[in-house]
Order: sequence, then structure tokens, then C-alpha cells
Amino acid sequence: MKPKIPEMIRILLGLIVLAVFSLPVQPVFSAQMVSIEPEHYPELSDDLVYDGLCRAIDASISYYEKFPVSRVFKFGRDKYSAVDMAAGMRRFKKFIESKPSQAELKAFVKKNVRVYAFADQERPVRVLFTGYYEPLLAGSVRKSEKYSYPVYSRPRDLVRIKLSAFDGQCAKNTAIGRYTGDSVVPYYDRRSIETTDVLALRAVPIAWVADPVKRFFLHVQGSGRIIFKSAKTCRVEYDITNGRPYRSIGKYLIDQGKIGRQEMSMQAIRTYIRKHPDEMREIFFYNPRYVFFRVAKGGPSGSLGVGLTPGRSVALDQAISPSGALLFVSTKKPVCDDSGGVDHWKPFSRFMCSHDTGSAINGPKRADIFWGSGDYAEIAAGYMKHRGDLYFMVIEPEQTK
Repeated sequence: MKPKIPEMIRILLGLIVLAVFSLPVQPVFSAQMVSIEPEHYPELSDDLVYDGLCRAIDASISYYEKFPVSRVFKFGRDKYSAVDMAAGMRRFKKFIESKPSQAELKAFVKKNVRVYAFADQERPVRVLFTGYYEPLLAGSVRKSEKYSYPVYSRPRDLVRIKLSAFDGQCAKNTAIGRYTGDSVVPYYDRRSIETTDVLALRAVPIAWVADPVKRFFLHVQGSGRIIFKSAKTCRVEYDITNGRPYRSIGKYLIDQGKIGRQEMSMQAIRTYIRKHPDEMREIFFYNPRYVFFRVAKGGPSGSLGVGLTPGRSVALDQAISPSGALLFVSTKKPVCDDSGGVDHWKPFSRFMCSHDTGSAINGPKRADIFWGSGDYAEIAAGYMKHRGDLYFMVIEPEQTK
């Protein structure tokens, strides 16, 4: 007769398995954040003439105001309190409300702003900018022959474990898994979820949608709107994943020789799957990560819990980038033709804020711009993959007499 293993030991064993097999390995980056001397500040301009920037700044201020006075944010070797970050943001908001000229902006920044950037061998790194957006899907509150693809809420048996409560090498990590009653094991992957009824008694569908391709990209984008026959709209947003690693189906299609690297885009993936529906499921199963949603009360929000501003909010690697920070970005944006495609790419620069993160956004050389919703947002998000520059800006709080 086998001796019984105490329940706590079983759970801890499950945690170890989860930590070893479910958590991504954090890469090591050579680039470090450094302070930029004023003579090397970027040439500042804002192609939107500051439109929407106050909204993005307000979101960052609300984020900083959540923290106690003791909370600090690191920019290279320098540290700033949450109070100073919020005060600096308020000062910059007051300044840009007057729609300053480029000369006035340059003078203000030179006098009142400290600029930082990730640098490798003393040179600011070039950042690969991509985009994401809020898709629109046709849906129903009930399953039918037309609407047969569920958008699931969080399963009842899915648990998130803060390993910081335990000693050991995984102290700074969290894990996601499934509690079986006496242990925790990795949660079902995408293939299991979509080929069996494992979620039938575990998760409640928020809605049923008609298009499996759009639903997959809803998982990738992290939020979207579902419109019903009654014209009522339900906004859904990311709640949690199944804890499995994210794997890009775009990379899979490139590696398989299905789509050329230079032709790769969200639109190219859609076109290929539409033309090869028999390959659709295997393509999707390459990415084992599955996203569960919740009904959003307001507009789209990012990982910081604040609202996203189209064209102003950016997803960065929050593990190495100071959250909520004011950014200055210069890269390229699409100019559309009459058929809804990209005619050419136009250089632009503007202020943005660090409001979000993403599974594919790792390291100092990646950034994802939130473009909002609509046709232009979909085009920009689908095709954008351009190098550019990204700077972090800290505004000195206004001195009180």
C-alpha cells in the first residue's frame, strides 16, 4: 500500500512543475537605460498637434496616484517618486494645453525635462514598432449554426499563484494553472480547449461569434467589441490566459514557407487562412496560449489598469521599462489608398505614454502602438513593422515658492 502524500506537498509539487514548464525564461538584454545629454535630445514635434495627449497624460496621472509616497520609478540610475511623476505629468499637461510652438516646446524640454533611452554600446537602440487595435466582431448571446465560436470568460478552476509567497528561485514569478483538488497542474492548451468539451462546465461564454479568424485575432489583440443583431455592442477585454507560452503564427507561416517575411502582416495571415481553410486549426494550434475575457465597463484599458488612448498609448516590456512614463516616439505611419490598402509610409513623431504590455513585447527593442478601432486602426496595426526611436521623458515638478 502506497503512503499518502499530504495535500500541501502535492500542491507544492504542482507549483514546482508549473514553475519549470509553464513560465517563460526571461532573456538577458545588453541594452541599459541611460540619461541623454541636452545637446543630444531628439528634434521634438507632435504630428497630432497634441490632440488626445491630455487624455493619455491623465491616464498616467491616475496610475501614479494609486501609489504611496514611498513608491519609486527607476530611469537608469535615477529614481523618481510616484508623487513627482504625477506632478511632472500635470505640469506638462498644463504646458501643452496652450498648443505650444515647436520652438516653445524645445525650450521647455531643454529647461525642465530629463530624457532617457535604452542604449547599447553608448548608442540609443533602434526600436521595432508594431501596432494593435480593437477589432469588431459579429456575435450572439446564444450559440447557433452561424454563431458557433465562444468567447469565454475566466474558467472556474483556473488559478493564478503568486510564487513570491514561497521561497526559492521562482520568488518573483507568478504561475497560472488548474487546481485539481489536491494539486495544481498546467491549464489546458488551445488544442485541448478547441477540440474537446473541457470548458463545458468550467467557463461561461460571454458571447458566440461567427468568424473563427476574427476570434483568434481578438485573442491576439486582447480586447474588442462584439456587435449583436439588436445593434447592441458588448466590449470585452483581456482577463487572464491559460498560462501557456505565446507563439506567433506569423513566424510559423514564415518558417513553413507559406508567407514571405517581407509580405508578412495580419492581413496576409487572414488571406492565407481564408484560401486554405483546411489548415486553419493547425495554424491556430501552433499558439497554445488561450485568452479569457471579461465584459469591459468602459473603453479599452491596458495592463496598468488605465484607459488606452488611440495613437498615444504604447505597450512596452514593463519588466524593464518604467510604467506610465511619458514617451517621445518617431517612426512611420501608413497613408492609405482609395482601396483601403497602404499607399506609402510617412515619417511621424509624437508624444505617447507607456500604458500596456504584451506577450510578444520583450526587451528594449520592441514597442506596440495602440491605434484604436476602425479601418485605419486595423490597417496600421496589421501592417506596421518599422524601426524608429523611443525616448523616456521625466518632467521636473513645478517649483512652489
